[in-house]
Amino acid sequence: MTSATPPPDSAGGPLAGVTVVDLTSTFMGPFSTMVLAQFGARVIKVEPPSGDIVRGVGDRDGDGLGPVFLNANIGKESVVLDLRDPQDYRRLLLLVEEADVVAHNRPPGSDERLGIDHATLRRVNPGVIVCSMHGYGSDGPYGPQTAYDDVIQAVSGLAATQTGRGDPQFVRSPVSDKVTGLLATSAICAALVERARSGRGQAVEVPMFETMVQFLLVEQQGGYVFDPPRGEAGYPRTDSPFRRPYRTRDGLVGVLPYTDAHWRALFEALAAPERAADPRFATISGRSRHIDELYEWLDGRLATLTTDEALDVCRRAQVPIAPVNGVADLFDDPHLDAVDFFPRREHPRLGTVRQARSPVRFSRSGSAAATHAPELDSHGPGVRADLDRRAHEGGRPR
Repeated sequence: MTSATPPPDSAGGPLAGVTVVDLTSTFMGPFSTMVLAQFGARVIKVEPPSGDIVRGVGDRDGDGLGPVFLNANIGKESVVLDLRDPQDYRRLLLLVEEADVVAHNRPPGSDERLGIDHATLRRVNPGVIVCSMHGYGSDGPYGPQTAYDDVIQAVSGLAATQTGRGDPQFVRSPVSDKVTGLLATSAICAALVERARSGRGQAVEVPMFETMVQFLLVEQQGGYVFDPPRGEAGYPRTDSPFRRPYRTRDGLVGVLPYTDAHWRALFEALAAPERAADPRFATISGRSRHIDELYEWLDGRLATLTTDEALDVCRRAQVPIAPVNGVADLFDDPHLDAVDFFPRREHPRLGTVRQARSPVRFSRSGSAAATHAPELDSHGPGVRADLDRRAHEGGRPR
């Protein structure tokens, strides 16, 4: 087997042997723990009797298996525990006693009231890592406030950047949830590495607001990186109203010439070699100052070509370009088909389903075997019976 060939799924994944107690719901937390499951962790999703609210999104048959839930909870087990019930809370502590990670997205303060904060759970398991994902850092004035994706897109500046100089708009995907979830996954993995050295667990806090401000400011801080500021905030290239999918004679394309070499090759391919010598366009600093004029010119030139002609011109010039896909187009994309990105599997209740596999490939450790998102409490009877047996045998939490 070469390094380019993925090992069989039975290799288990780099997090095989790690147990995660997943107390998350909606988008952010479940996305984070789903990635951990795909990396090989055993993820036990603890749900209230009503289940994760996202079970109902797009659920036409009333079985609690809506499309969003199916995609965000691949590879997990579902156990119903009512944490306000003393017996169920004791069961949770027994789960935590043998877990490596507990993840939740409760607002600061409510985790303490439920007894799922790190200070409480470390008394049961000193090595446990407790990752809390919430709207705002707990030590700031916004800390107690509940937040969802739209709120964070608004307050972080993300919505205001979407139209450059127009009215703010939301990204039409819960990007704040998913970016924060991915950062939480990274933080959990980092804490597991540190624990392997120290033998001690810790609390990990991942707030949405601070996460998205850092995410945005990488390129948008501009002159405000200096104190006092030496220029305006923002990134001229993404602020341009001409930064958009370009219309061809019969379709739309996304194209981004970025380097000096890209632009020189493209000017030549589009019969405008004189622009390569124009100081406004010869360097990245010049192009940044004149980006509207440059993008407007490119918009006009591509409009004279068919999509196939635009793809051919840009690819021969080695300029990155692709046609604009709709969501449904992805399921017929030749690249995604070639890498088997949407494997078909038979669901015991829903019939044939197609879902994106993990894009990550590990050359030696493989990935977890793909399993369906669980029905509500589908693993509960067995898990509760095991926990009750342990409690009866004297394995009560301290």
